[in-house]
Amino acid sequence: MTASYEDRLLRVMDHIHANPGGDLSLDALAEVAAMSRFHWHRVFRAMTGETCAQAVRRIRMHLAACALAGGDDPVGQIARSVGYPDPDSFARTFAARYGHSPLRFRHEAPFRPKLETFRKDGTMTSAPAPYPIELRAAPARRLVGLPHRGSYFRISEAYSRLGPILSARGLWPQVGPMVALYYDDISAVPEAELRSFAAVQIPEDMPLPEGLEEERLEAAETVVLTFRGPYAGLHAAYQHLYETWLPASGREPLDQPPYEVYLNSPMDTAPDDLLTEISIALQS
Repeated sequence: MTASYEDRLLRVMDHIHANPGGDLSLDALAEVAAMSRFHWHRVFRAMTGETCAQAVRRIRMHLAACALAGGDDPVGQIARSVGYPDPDSFARTFAARYGHSPLRFRHEAPFRPKLETFRKDGTMTSAPAPYPIELRAAPARRLVGLPHRGSYFRISEAYSRLGPILSARGLWPQVGPMVALYYDDISAVPEAELRSFAAVQIPEDMPLPEGLEEERLEAAETVVLTFRGPYAGLHAAYQHLYETWLPASGREPLDQPPYEVYLNSPMDTAPDDLLTEISIALQS
């Protein structure tokens, strides 16, 4: 019975991500799940902690925010791509979630800090750092999860599969924080070929759950940038680490992918209050 519900939930989450501009009504999603709408509504909420409508709205607005922050497509086109043919309805829904109109979010959002940390002569300015950054002795981590290929912004698709698997099997109480690995440089690898890994940390003595893959991070001194705000702003934080902090520090990264640790969840946290730690392991 549990496996059947898990399969139905995964099928529905895949359908939402693949068709953000399509019919994602409760009736349509219940049909994808092959279950009565009355029962499917209860099953979905019990397994995910949110209603179908809440999940659809969250995913659609996340995809819209990433498109606004990472490209120059017209707002109306973005609205239609996530199921809002009426631009006014899209603007109201977006502002209710992100606190800004779509245009202001694109051009003036607070996650876009000024990164002018160097003077023209190459010396540092006295301007405050745009993000909290610290050095830590990071522990070794054993991770289990699912690989993702494609835009890093869309790693949420892999998490939308991983979460239901953990819920259906009752594993959430046994796992640690959500951790995502990013293997490729977006400036050097085509978007469709970018590789990432959506995971959770698990104890050493926990058996590897069926259908999931394992990755490991070694213990190392690590630079950690704490980013507060919507995930669409993470790219600017990475730029600061690689273009400003690392050159100024004189440190070299370890041969290990950068990773993100998510300190809270978009399912119950407003976008402006999301906390993400970006970590880069450093050579001794």
